[in-house]
Amino acid sequence: MSPHASRALIAFTLASFLIAAAPSAQQALPSVPLVIRAFTLRFDPAGTFTLSGEGWPSMAGTWTTSGREVALQLHNGPKDCTGVGRYTFAVDGARVSFNLIADACQPRRMILDRSQWLPPGVQPAMQARHIVRRGGTAKSALPPQAKGSGHWPSFRGHEAAGSAEGQHLPDDWSPATGTNILWRTTIPGLAHSSPIIWGDLLFVTSAVSSRPNATFKPGLYGDGDASEDRSAHRWMLYAIDKRTGTIRWERTAAQGEPRNKRHIKSTYASSSPASNGRIVVAWFGSQGIYAYDFDGGLRWSVDLGRVDMGAYDIPSYEWGPASSPIIWNGLVIVQCDTQSDSFLLALNAETGQTVWKTARQELPSWGTPTIVDTTAGPELITNASNFVRGYDPKTGRELWHLGGSSKITAPTPIFANGLHIVTSGRAPERPVFAVRPGARGDLTLTAGTTDNASIAWSKTGRGSYMPTPLAYRGILYVLANNGVFDTYDITTGKEIYRERLPLVGSGYSASPVAADGKIYLSNEDGEMLVVEAGATFKHLATNSIGEPLMATPALSQGVMYVRGSRTLFAIGRK
Repeated sequence: MSPHASRALIAFTLASFLIAAAPSAQQALPSVPLVIRAFTLRFDPAGTFTLSGEGWPSMAGTWTTSGREVALQLHNGPKDCTGVGRYTFAVDGARVSFNLIADACQPRRMILDRSQWLPPGVQPAMQARHIVRRGGTAKSALPPQAKGSGHWPSFRGHEAAGSAEGQHLPDDWSPATGTNILWRTTIPGLAHSSPIIWGDLLFVTSAVSSRPNATFKPGLYGDGDASEDRSAHRWMLYAIDKRTGTIRWERTAAQGEPRNKRHIKSTYASSSPASNGRIVVAWFGSQGIYAYDFDGGLRWSVDLGRVDMGAYDIPSYEWGPASSPIIWNGLVIVQCDTQSDSFLLALNAETGQTVWKTARQELPSWGTPTIVDTTAGPELITNASNFVRGYDPKTGRELWHLGGSSKITAPTPIFANGLHIVTSGRAPERPVFAVRPGARGDLTLTAGTTDNASIAWSKTGRGSYMPTPLAYRGILYVLANNGVFDTYDITTGKEIYRERLPLVGSGYSASPVAADGKIYLSNEDGEMLVVEAGATFKHLATNSIGEPLMATPALSQGVMYVRGSRTLFAIGRK
């Protein structure tokens, strides 16, 4: 190589090294407004910023940057927010993202950490969702429908009604003394999913953490934090003899690290299974949907991809799924409302093949869909934030929608006295709607009205946050998390009574069930109240299970099956 060429090569190499070693170019925060849902963030080039959002304290102060770090100092904002908040930021085209370095100001930290902002009117890029079906290991023909009676086939039983007559349950029971406890079976792991029953088999799901001290946090509080437990789990389905409590078989549907987070009050198995007597279906959120026959053979599974469900106003807060599958006329139907895309999905119950999929413009939701055969034909009802909706379950075609719901929706729709009853409990709306079947189009009430041609009656400020309401013997019972118990005439909406339950404790998440003129109410501390059904409140008994209660009981052939945080109990007369 010539001396001239050698000097040129050395110079090029040195320049390349200096460029690679230089710090990345300074990024500038844009001066245009940035938004996430109801929040607006503005950085003025003069060094001031404002941050505001519906229902949140407004914040204003100064900002400075150093490289890719921004320091925020409030001059006007919540108390305990006088210190500097420090974040890394990145500008990628129109998108600006922030990640926490240090910030003692809780509301500012909740809004900004792991957040991604865009100018008004710019929609985030949406990744295509790929739904993947896999065949199961069971190769024989699917057995015929299992025989038996006393079915409770999905969350809260048939059509989520939550009642069964002829049970003759005792008023008093005690695991501590064994009084009227027919059997008890320990279920490993954590799960808020409720038991279901077909014939002699009872099914429950669970998520078993590799952390021996894995737990959840019950109580009446508003924290939106996710659990720190992201360790390897096993997602389980148990088939239990309802007569004896013996586990007939158990199956590991999935194992590995969770693909979605869970709220500190929730679990990785909060969706209840469903059965039609031929298969039992369990949905474990981002881990997939699994269908087994009654011998425990895996018939098929469907991977929906990652499903991100959480705070409606702060998308970075992830809480995990809870909506349960239902089975109707050979279709497995799931309601999957996420931060990015929302949809209803109908799968062939025997094969897992997609029959129809209907996109929805929705915020995350947690209620289970309900299908009812009405005088106007079958209607599939979903509860969600933007709209309560009615669909044709055969095709997935939307029939009607109704605005005015809460921004967080968890209760499941029910049907009684010829009316769809749908509630939600996030303030300020907290509605109760009574919708006539056969409606079409937009049913949203005009301002100042409580009924129209399709809405028989409605109320605001009275909906339940977590428990699904109970319609029983002509009365609608609505249980709030804080123990306020409201009753209404189902047909007219006229209030009958309002009572605060005598034991509130950590609050109520499980839904009420009823049998033989009595209502059973479970609080999170493990106390079960027995209340007389009817127009006058009468507290009959209180019984302690001895462990937290989050799941809704199942009723079958004279036995109430109650799932505690560790144990499944069978309660009946001895």
